[in-house]
Amino acid sequence: MGATLNMAQEKQCYTLSDKATFLAHEDTLKILLERSDEMMNTYSMIAVSPKRYADTNYEGAQAFINWMQSDEAKKLIAAYGVDQYGEALFYNLGEEPASADVIENPVIRLSTTTSVNDSGLLPYLQPYFEKATGYKLEVTSAGTGAAIEKARLGDADCLLVHSKSQEEAFIGEGYEEVRVPFMYNYFVIVGPEGDPAKVAAAESASAAFKAIADSKSTFISRGDASGTHTKELSIWVAAGLLESAAKDADGNYPVIKADWYQSIGQGMGATLNMAQEKQCYTLSDKATFLAHEDTLKILLERSDEMMNTYSMIAVTPKRFKDTNYAGAQKFIEWMQSDEAKQLIAAYGVDQYGEALFYNLEK
Repeated sequence: MGATLNMAQEKQCYTLSDKATFLAHEDTLKILLERSDEMMNTYSMIAVSPKRYADTNYEGAQAFINWMQSDEAKKLIAAYGVDQYGEALFYNLGEEPASADVIENPVIRLSTTTSVNDSGLLPYLQPYFEKATGYKLEVTSAGTGAAIEKARLGDADCLLVHSKSQEEAFIGEGYEEVRVPFMYNYFVIVGPEGDPAKVAAAESASAAFKAIADSKSTFISRGDASGTHTKELSIWVAAGLLESAAKDADGNYPVIKADWYQSIGQGMGATLNMAQEKQCYTLSDKATFLAHEDTLKILLERSDEMMNTYSMIAVTPKRFKDTNYAGAQKFIEWMQSDEAKQLIAAYGVDQYGEALFYNLEK
């Protein structure tokens, strides 16, 4: 089995293994199917009798068989592997835990926002989740609007996004879905070190935006219906530059009609690149900004207007019958576990000297 697993690992291909040997074997292959009726692996004992060989130790073999069925042995078998792998590797016949999860569909299609993916948080959490649960994540990332649209089209089992208004519109469509807020970080206003609009001296995000408008300093907007874009629009409303942040009758978000305001319809990376090139202002989530190499500076953060809350939503079978609802629920459950919370709280500390995301305390 070891040589077979080594070759499958080298070729990144499929093979069949007993679970205990696989878990004890270090590789990057994943368990894709287990615990179907066809996959049960039964172990038996046979004592070789003196009728086959006169000098066989039949008495010793019988003593071994009797002990292996004793209460002492059964307890040891049931406990083996739990400390190291979080589950028993073998079960006494007739005593497999009734609570053992049977994974019918191991693949979860997760549609998420670019900030969670591009900051590195999700790639960091993914192997821990997959090892703990046996599920496999298929991740696509886009702005929140586009991420939610994938769920509307049946191309996602679970959402991880950060735009409350768009999330509430989605769960309000009548399919009994639930929004689960679980972590947050902060948006930041970034700009050139010279700070011509004096954003760093502003007392709030809306005051900073008004200063940018008053000085006619260039501002780059994502303009892509993402969570960052909708947050930006709400701040312009608070600053008195827009009457509403809502879509119009044609489904378009408002745009400030001024030469200094540039709406580019791009993701956070492209927006930061343009702001860097033009040495001007933009709004970014802090995690993506820190992971992006440029010479812009964080000029304002951590005002009440800048809190950035992330939520998860499992797509229910009432919306699409073939959705992997069990997998989505398992992902949501694990993301709120003590293990996930510790990982989220530690992410970014070694590299940036501070956490990039914070657990939302209920």
